[in-house]
Amino acid sequence: DFGTRRTYVLLNISAEPTLNGEGPSEPGSAVGRQLSEPGRFAFAALCSVSLGQLFQGAEHRCFREQYLQGLVQWLGLDESVLPVMGAFLAGLGSEGSDTFHSVLQGEQLLRPVATPIVQDLVSFSLKDGQYDARARFLVRHVACLFRVPPQYLEEYEETLGERLRGQETEETEEELSRQRRKERGRKLRRYLLIGLATIGGGTVIGVTGGLAAPLVAAGAGAVLGAGGAAALGSAAGIAIMASLFGAAGAGLAGYKMNKRVGAIEQFEFLPLSSGKHLHVTVAVTGWLCSGKYSSFQAPWSSLGPCGEQYCLVWESRFLRALGSAVDSLLDGLVSMVAQEALKYTVLSGIVTALTWPASLLAVASVIDNPWGVCLSRSAEVGKHLAQVLRSRQQGKRPVSLIGFSLGARVIYFCLQELANEKGCEGIVEDVVLLGAPVDGSSKQWEKLSQVVAGRIVNGYCRGDWLLGFLYRSSSAQLSVAGLHPISLNDRRMINVDLSSVVSADSSHLSVSSGLESSPASHMTSDNLTS
Repeated sequence: DFGTRRTYVLLNISAEPTLNGEGPSEPGSAVGRQLSEPGRFAFAALCSVSLGQLFQGAEHRCFREQYLQGLVQWLGLDESVLPVMGAFLAGLGSEGSDTFHSVLQGEQLLRPVATPIVQDLVSFSLKDGQYDARARFLVRHVACLFRVPPQYLEEYEETLGERLRGQETEETEEELSRQRRKERGRKLRRYLLIGLATIGGGTVIGVTGGLAAPLVAAGAGAVLGAGGAAALGSAAGIAIMASLFGAAGAGLAGYKMNKRVGAIEQFEFLPLSSGKHLHVTVAVTGWLCSGKYSSFQAPWSSLGPCGEQYCLVWESRFLRALGSAVDSLLDGLVSMVAQEALKYTVLSGIVTALTWPASLLAVASVIDNPWGVCLSRSAEVGKHLAQVLRSRQQGKRPVSLIGFSLGARVIYFCLQELANEKGCEGIVEDVVLLGAPVDGSSKQWEKLSQVVAGRIVNGYCRGDWLLGFLYRSSSAQLSVAGLHPISLNDRRMINVDLSSVVSADSSHLSVSSGLESSPASHMTSDNLTS
């Protein structure tokens, strides 16, 4: 597609200069300080307005002000502009966003596309050895304003992360082989994207193998300071890497409970993807059953690329018992009478205990006990997940969470625990909940949303009769997130009706199988904005 519009000259460059042929002399010099003074002012102003719009709560005030002050210094602007930027941050002058956008588009360095801004914001956000979830969502927001594809941010972050880590850890032959196969398929696309991002005007030069060296070196040099790769071995470079990726280096993959925590018997993370990235996605399975979905990883085989991915392994003994109970429940409803009652229930949308057909209530004892146990265990697991994230086992990187059924309930209690503690903002970037058996009242979610920097996607289905039946003991809660949209007036909340992918016959069970064919399977942390 790129080739239809421009001519590409493929070069092989192995040196490591920045765009002007010299190594990065000071932080921000790779891109930000190469803009004109009006361009740098517009850059800072656009970020100020965006910060004020995206993170309005008092809990984000310190982050907003520190980020803005640091950005002004990063761009080499005089401190006299801070009062003006503070006014933009407070919401004044937001109508000038189009003007700032136009000024930046007029910069020679940002033609034909403004991807250098994305590079510079990523580098700036990483300079202190942490990648705050709010900072990453700001980068995504700015990228969206300039129509930079989400895949570009993914590719650049991955390349920069690999550059920063260098040869910090040894990889097995199997990991190296898998990485080489993966790299062959994406190398040209990645290098074209990076080349398109950093060379402005005239003929765009895409470069093969050696292209990543000079272009990503600029970003790494901006993060680490002068010397770039050489600084990786310095005390400052080691401190930044230890902070960003976790001091132990193993991240979530190396975390496992050494002993029982409260009522929790099992809690560990299994990797779904290889390599180390600048952001992490944790997927939480809701139950285990026989056949195709007998493992924790199986439902996430079609999860779109979204950084470093893990699935949470928790309480498998109880989740399997629940899966068996659900199978027994459905097998007991094969008679014509039960089928007619089931059909009536689905069509009428009855979800209260008083109106369930007697034939259905007669077999309720089969499932009530394992369901109740799993409800209790999921709450405890969610609280423990919050403790793991709060202790930065994943390093100081943003985390996105996705889960279905009881897995979504785990995430709900994780957010609840984080919201009850001060200073937990900036850990969680995006949340995706599918068929969540949790309270859907706006009052409850108003508090929980404060610890989510990006989006909260609530996938619901009004005709999910099985979820309604399982959750009937909590009928005092008139609103269940998995059955209804959450009526929260907040830019974070997105309600998605999954009726088209959840079949009426198996209802709640088809949420996991629907992951492979539904839009939810491609709801990565980066395309949620669009």
